[in-house]
Amino acid sequence: MKTIRRIKINDKVKILNGENFSYKEISNSESDLLRYKFLPPVEPKVIVCVHLNYRSRLNELERVQPEAPTYFLKPTSCINSHLGEVIRPPECQFLNYEGEIALVVGKKAKNIELNNASEYIMGYTIANDFGLHDFRDTDENSMVRVKGSDTLGCIGPDIGLNWDYRNKNITTYVDDKIVQKSNTDDMLWSPEYLLTDLSKSITLNKGDLILTGTPANSRPVEPGSVVKVEVENLGVLENKIVEGKLLLSEGLGAMPKDSNHIRSISLGSDNK
Repeated sequence: MKTIRRIKINDKVKILNGENFSYKEISNSESDLLRYKFLPPVEPKVIVCVHLNYRSRLNELERVQPEAPTYFLKPTSCINSHLGEVIRPPECQFLNYEGEIALVVGKKAKNIELNNASEYIMGYTIANDFGLHDFRDTDENSMVRVKGSDTLGCIGPDIGLNWDYRNKNITTYVDDKIVQKSNTDDMLWSPEYLLTDLSKSITLNKGDLILTGTPANSRPVEPGSVVKVEVENLGVLENKIVEGKLLLSEGLGAMPKDSNHIRSISLGSDNK
């Protein structure tokens, strides 16, 4: 499988083209990994996420499948990379992991047809669509702070160009303990369907991302935890949670909250 990785080495950004995560410019040795920094494998101008796309998550939240996918946007400023630190603000307690697969658009897509949607897909990468649910009561519809706060959009480390998403296992770990485990066959709508649907309203261009949803058991994590998302034949995305240092300004804008609604989403079936 052809793969792409973006790194920063000697203060220069390099785009590496390889085969099965092997690149002639670098090795995967521990010493070599210290020589460079992982960058997000693409620089999207548009990031669209589907709300619910795994049957297990739908069932956990006791939701009825909608007639069509519903979406929200993430700002590009939230993008983070493999091994990047994810910040949880000091006053917050409901920072949830969400292991996902991200479709990478390969060329301009507008009003495309489902039967040739694959022609517009560059490939796929791993995503962890962290959610800061302390702001869920305020941002229920827009998800601006919930999903758009800095560092919450983790993607990488590589793009698999001809990776087949069908019947692939997706597993999330917190401190090496399995916390989410599913298979892409549990998706309600295929990546091609999502791309086709969105292209009727939004012009998507090369490098833009569509996050395809998370399975059941998204839960809050604490500072110090290491979260990994492993996708079969696509790699492992790893990020560490850190405590934010800047307090949110009291009396200015929305503040973190704790409510039954927030807990029902953040804790899922664990909310008693």
